[in-house]
Amino acid sequence: MIVIYVDADACPVKDEVIKVATRHALPVYMVSNSYLRNVSGPRVQCIVVSEGADEADDWIVEHIEAGDVFVTADILLAERCIKKKASGLKPTGKEFTTENIGSTVAMRNLSTHLRETGEISGQNKPFDKKDRSNFLQSLEKIIQYNLRHKAD
Repeated sequence: MIVIYVDADACPVKDEVIKVATRHALPVYMVSNSYLRNVSGPRVQCIVVSEGADEADDWIVEHIEAGDVFVTADILLAERCIKKKASGLKPTGKEFTTENIGSTVAMRNLSTHLRETGEISGQNKPFDKKDRSNFLQSLEKIIQYNLRHKAD
């Protein structure tokens, strides 16, 4: 069975994950460093890990298996999950794959360096309705694909 893991501390699509997971009767782990209010569903478990930069990431990586699905904006967590043959999405609906994770990590590292040296500044664009819609479509697509191929 497919399990969905959500890096939940700042995730804007928790409700959407629960909606899609409920439709497919899939278990969901919402992993965070603090208690999450108003997060519930028939197969949703909230996991609160101890404080620390990578505690939630480490918990997810320890439990995720091939064919499972993860949701995170954390590119380094995505890289670790992809290595375990899991499928994943950013909250905007962009899919993390074995084909794009290397260049995604490289761009993250370059952007971090440019921000640290003052070459660039700025913030990410605000999360909007189109991102939410893209996320729902992408999550459904990944779940459908993994349901067909999990037994392979």
